[in-house]
Amino acid sequence: MHGRIIFLNGTSSSGKSSIARELLDVLEEPYFHMPVDAFHRMRSSREIGADRLPDVLHRTWRGYHRAVAGMAAAGNNVVVDHVLSEEWRLADCLALFEPREVVLVGVRCSLEETERRERERGDRPAGLAARQYERVHAHGEYDVECDTTATSPADCARAIAAFLSHRPSPTAFERLRTTMEVNA
Repeated sequence: MHGRIIFLNGTSSSGKSSIARELLDVLEEPYFHMPVDAFHRMRSSREIGADRLPDVLHRTWRGYHRAVAGMAAAGNNVVVDHVLSEEWRLADCLALFEPREVVLVGVRCSLEETERRERERGDRPAGLAARQYERVHAHGEYDVECDTTATSPADCARAIAAFLSHRPSPTAFERLRTTMEVNA
């Protein structure tokens, strides 16, 4: 039995982690929250040179995708907290994940609100959400969307949970897999 992946995609500070925490409380089945930020925090804190950083980050993202795929392949349900700001990330996930078992959720938030949240958090580079804003939803396909500008994480989680019982066929991942070049 393959586990389901609830794939939350949005910019930094859009509310993905808050929704994920709420989902763990409202979903009937057990789920694991696997945020990409946790994988970045696992890396040693030693400074990485600017010439090496892109390669290290690329390998981290690829490893993260494979860890999620492994958990789901072992029958575990997973909530993924992701930023699809680069096309290769989506292509990699499309190649690795069982597309029928992925619920792709667009987590939107106004740019002004994400920038306010970034400033308030203080743990993100200034302007990160702005740099991701146009690219993160460029693929244009979702099974369900929520906007955290004025909707609480708990309300978003309840809407996602309610959606699960009547998922469409084909799913957004199935549709994307047929339209994007994927080395599956």
